[in-house]
Order: sequence, then C-alpha cells, then structure tokens
Amino acid sequence: LKRKYEEALSADGVVGLVIGTRPDCMPDSLLNYLEEMNRHTFLLVEYGIESTDDKTLCRINRGHTFCATADAVERTASRGILTGGHVILGLPGETHESIVAQASVLSRLPLTTLKMHQLQLIRDTRMALEYRQHPEDFHLFNVEEYIDLVIDYVEHLRPDLVLERFVSQSPKELLIAPDWGLKNYEFNHRVQKRMKELGAYQGKKYEM
Repeated sequence: LKRKYEEALSADGVVGLVIGTRPDCMPDSLLNYLEEMNRHTFLLVEYGIESTDDKTLCRINRGHTFCATADAVERTASRGILTGGHVILGLPGETHESIVAQASVLSRLPLTTLKMHQLQLIRDTRMALEYRQHPEDFHLFNVEEYIDLVIDYVEHLRPDLVLERFVSQSPKELLIAPDWGLKNYEFNHRVQKRMKELGAYQGKKYEM
C-alpha cells in the first residue's frame, strides 16, 4: 500500500489522495502511516458503510458490523484525517423510514463527507439471482420516490456534512434495474428544484 500511495503522489499534478476502503481493513499500523502522510499532503479516507443496520449488513453478506464502521471512522478522524462514508439507499429489507433513520446515526459519527446512491441490481451477481427468485424482498424506487427519499434523508443529516453524491450510474449493459435514464447532474438538478419547492434544506430536521 505504501508503494502504491507514494507512486501516486509522485505523479505530476497529483495534489493528494482519496483512499476508499472497508472499515474492517484499517489496522492502526496503516493509520500511523496515514497520519504522517496527512501532515504533508491532502488526504481523505472513505469507508464503505452501506448501511447502519447489522441485519442488513448480514443479509448482504457484507462481512462486518456497523460497530466496526463506527470504530474505523472514529479512529481515523481522531488522527486529524478527513473521513468520508458511502451508503447504499434501498437495500433489501429496508424501508423509507428505516433508511431515513440512518441519517441521524451517521450524523453522530465524525464524518466529513458522505456519498449515497440508489440500490442497483447488476447482472450476474448474487443479488440479481436473489431478486429473480424473490422479487418481493426488494423495493426498487422509481425516480420520484427516490428524490423524496433523498430529500427526507438530507433533512435529517448534520448540516455541516459535505454531500458528494446522490446517485450512481452503472454501465447500461450490466444494469438490470432501476434504469431511470438520468445523468447524475440531471438528478441533482431535480433534487435541488424539488427542495426549493418544499423549502427543504440539509439539517432542517436534524436533532443534536
């Protein structure tokens, strides 16, 4: 890892690193190294959180608990390193209400940034097989439902969290569903327009 990071930082025009990893893959020995690196260059460590619900994490065979996530985020932020998170909205078994409840849980973590995106079913994956066998276990949001979900979620988030993404786009030839036919910037525009109509803003329903 050190060789890879230092090779990247030595390339012309590179001003820092954003490292994406799992919360169960951050030993203190690596954090010691990253803490030193952070003194000399821009650094952000982003963890794949996916869900705050241990039942969901087990259901999708994630291989770690939310407790592991909280521990990794807190250990990283305590070193003065910018810390990000990534979540998937709409995992099987989760409802609009349970997803929005995650926002308050995440807001208590020392996260700097957050990326979110809709659940996407991808060809030739285990989840695609499960969807084919038990479609009733999944709720795939249409675009208007997902916009409402995102706005509700954002209103319950800590207002100083930097939101980097609302949606993701898988290659069309791999995507089973949902296929909204929207570019990321088009979705963002629709969210912002709807928020203005509703008088919604980040942190509106956030409680310390």
